[in-house]
Amino acid sequence: SMETTEEETQVYKRQLRFKTRMSAQRPDSLSLAVAKPDLWTSSGDGEVKLRMGESGFASEPPLTVDQMFKTAVERFGSYTALGWKEGEQTKTINYQEYYQACRTAAKSFLKLGLERYHGVGILGFNSAEWFISDIAAILAGGFAVGIYTTNSPDACQYVAENCKANIIVVENHKQLQKILQVQDKLPHLKAIIQYKDALKEKRPNLYTWTEFMELGRDEPDTKLDDIITIQKPNQCCTLIYTSGTTGQPKGVMLSHDNLTWTAFAVGRYVRLAEATKSQEIVVSYLPLSHIAAQMVDIWVTMKVGGATYFAQPDALKGSLVNTMREVRPTAFMGVPRVWEKMQEKMKSVGAKSSTVRRKVAVWAKGVGLQTNLSKMNQNGAMARTPMNYRLAKKLVFKKVRKALGLDRCTKCYTGAAPITKDTLEFFLSLDIPVYELYGMSESTGPHTISLPDAFRLTSVGKLIPGCETKINNPDEEGNGEICFWGRHVFMGYLNQADKTEDALDTEGWLHSGDLGKQDDNGFLFITGRIKEDSILLSELIITDAVKEAVPLVSNAMLIGDKRKFLAMLLTIKCQVNGDTGAPEDELMPEAVELCRKLGSNAMRVSEIAGGRDPVIHAAIQEGINRVNEKATSNAQRIQKWTILNQDFSIPGGELGPTMKLKRPVVMKMYKEQVENFYKEVVTPSTPDNSMPPK
Repeated sequence: SMETTEEETQVYKRQLRFKTRMSAQRPDSLSLAVAKPDLWTSSGDGEVKLRMGESGFASEPPLTVDQMFKTAVERFGSYTALGWKEGEQTKTINYQEYYQACRTAAKSFLKLGLERYHGVGILGFNSAEWFISDIAAILAGGFAVGIYTTNSPDACQYVAENCKANIIVVENHKQLQKILQVQDKLPHLKAIIQYKDALKEKRPNLYTWTEFMELGRDEPDTKLDDIITIQKPNQCCTLIYTSGTTGQPKGVMLSHDNLTWTAFAVGRYVRLAEATKSQEIVVSYLPLSHIAAQMVDIWVTMKVGGATYFAQPDALKGSLVNTMREVRPTAFMGVPRVWEKMQEKMKSVGAKSSTVRRKVAVWAKGVGLQTNLSKMNQNGAMARTPMNYRLAKKLVFKKVRKALGLDRCTKCYTGAAPITKDTLEFFLSLDIPVYELYGMSESTGPHTISLPDAFRLTSVGKLIPGCETKINNPDEEGNGEICFWGRHVFMGYLNQADKTEDALDTEGWLHSGDLGKQDDNGFLFITGRIKEDSILLSELIITDAVKEAVPLVSNAMLIGDKRKFLAMLLTIKCQVNGDTGAPEDELMPEAVELCRKLGSNAMRVSEIAGGRDPVIHAAIQEGINRVNEKATSNAQRIQKWTILNQDFSIPGGELGPTMKLKRPVVMKMYKEQVENFYKEVVTPSTPDNSMPPK
């Protein structure tokens, strides 16, 4: 068949490359070297050489997912593992029941014909069934494959076919429709399972969750146990499809060891308590097709015997805070947009409160920021907290935490995209340090993490022990491409040897495509993306500065790749539709207040966009001039800008599922505006050429 020839050529090419690589060192060792696993593979049934270390975290014995889960059951069997709401009631299952459910589901998968190294696609919002399907797929010898709920039918088809999915688990009728539309293009698909709501119509090979679990309930254990026994820590068990902003997504192959070692290292490094001492509690709401959510919600939590509670599907549209107040998590991971939304909400509530309360809040925030910054500079060790801080805590900080459901939360994290200094300082001033972490799907999630005693504003923290960082080809300021090494580094991209070799160099270092530098204390700072072209290196720094100078701005996107000068697309802070998450025309209360201060009566985005409000136009230009004054060179100055008619959003397509900006999509959607910037050639000596009002 075509497939093997394609695979064979890949293998042949690899051996050729390998030969040329090896021949310089050891001419006779080819046969030996090919037999031994390499550091990477692009075939689903491949094995890799684990990056074991001599001592410390890196020498921890490798485990399969089943071994890690069994240990958790032995140690935490009767502790709550998962919790969720059914109507008004909270339901829970403990570790013993959780493991049994996963085994039953695994037997059902086998009965439905799941083959070794074939995918089980999971398409739906976070739930117990999602976790059980994921782990059962692994126990049964397949691959757990999350599919973004925002995917189109074609995108679902691409992922399902790429991992040769035998089974797809969907949440509801809406997601089922996507699969049914492309079913005829999925030759490997044998069954579909719907885990929420009653089926709207009976179809062959379509099961409800209850029917599905019945299939394996009375099956003997031998077949499953035989499959579990032959699994090895250096084999693939999970595929994470990168939400690629360009081209088709790549299937990131993660091994058992990638998951189990990273869960161990993160839990130990951030000092999570084991359930026998005090149980950690997390809320699961971020898309599980993303590595960050899987790592935190499934694996790290399992390692320490924590409890995961599921949020409602409309969490990101506003219900998350209710779940938070009910569950009161001890650790919480938010993407930047989640923290920004909280900040905006609190500001608009604050804008409506009485003068006295506002004055108290301003005073408390001053105290909070000062105290936390000096704590930070002393690496978390403060002899004693000042009196005014203790008072501010009583009057303000405790109440704020309670309102957000963060009153028990000692670890608040942010990751997956850059966060602004403004948002970090806002929460720091309320005595809520938000710890930044950094990594990628290809590093099983995190690579560096900030801790209470290792925290610097705008740094993404320090290396997880057992991992290494290399800054490749640094410039005179120490900025270079960040490269990773460790047992968290992925196996390779499924069936894409060439792409794998782009990501991993011959020594096995993972090239992140991010630019950054490390300071003398080991703190890592991200300064930009290498992939975009040199002009956008300082994009983060510039867009951050604009948002700070012009608080009206919600999103800012810098343009200038292969162009004569920099330009910028801006959006304004507006209300968001609670049901759809789509941006509305009304301004946010804090934005309205800002307009009044500037002397404008604008209430809607449409009154401002495209330069319609001269007062606001002038104020923004003034803010941009302030940013330009700090620019290192003319090339770093923003020459032109315009305000778009609506804010970026997930439903609009400009933001990915984790709220990451999709540059190519924005460039396509606003092609006309971008072309306008570069229509007539501007002499860049005068930075006052902002877009004339339409």
